[in-house]
Amino acid sequence: MKEIIEINGAQAGPTSMILVGVHGNECCGVEAIEQLLPSLTIEKGKVIIAYGNPRAIEQDVRFTETNLNRMFKPDDQFTDGEKNSYEYSRAQFLKQYLDQTDVLLDVHASFTPVSKRFVICEKNSKDITQYIPVSTVVYGFDAIQPGGTDYYMNTIGKIGICIECGYLGDPNSAEVAKESIVAFLQSMGHIEGESEIQQQQTIQITTMYMTKTDSFVLTKEFDDFEEVKEGEVIGRDGVQEIKAEYDGIILFARNREKAGEEGFLFGKLE
Repeated sequence: MKEIIEINGAQAGPTSMILVGVHGNECCGVEAIEQLLPSLTIEKGKVIIAYGNPRAIEQDVRFTETNLNRMFKPDDQFTDGEKNSYEYSRAQFLKQYLDQTDVLLDVHASFTPVSKRFVICEKNSKDITQYIPVSTVVYGFDAIQPGGTDYYMNTIGKIGICIECGYLGDPNSAEVAKESIVAFLQSMGHIEGESEIQQQQTIQITTMYMTKTDSFVLTKEFDDFEEVKEGEVIGRDGVQEIKAEYDGIILFARNREKAGEEGFLFGKLE
């Protein structure tokens, strides 16, 4: 695997980066790039294609030591152990290319079996995300879940976009990734063709619940974007019931076995 591929167009234009395999077992982006590369011709600007976590891709695991998609925060927010990890050094390597990039598309998939495609971004990306074939756009991650590649891009005055292509075990997620990459490249003017503007709902994520004990158990398996009513019990953290504070939607809800882990995200339709 060539970890970085740079393709220059004949005409001047922006620099974009497509990042796949930040989580090694989310293979849809890797498969999509492998399908697209043989016939990919960049007309304008420069496109950087990067394989985020080669060790994790090879082992078919989310990460080898720590979550690469939390390694893009300022250095003073990491422990010594995190700084000594492979993923930390990998983040420093990838920053060299992110710093050259105007817009990033980071391709992911979800652990939730009933999951739909959606985009994670901030509002500075609307001119691009409106062309990506999703019906849901989610804002607010930078404030409550910092450290991702898109977060890093936004902090340096660029644009970071993350596409969630559905369940990682669904073979169709690779096709979603492929369609999204093509729409992204067209919207940036790198390749010929024009994607249609999509009808999209927007959701603001307002809360990330961090576990307090070594036993956080959901009351049921929640689908991504499932509606939850105010006062509904979401799970139990040790002996404490965790309830929804208002009517909203839940995202990335997981059982956890350690304190200080991300239990779920909660938000509302804008």
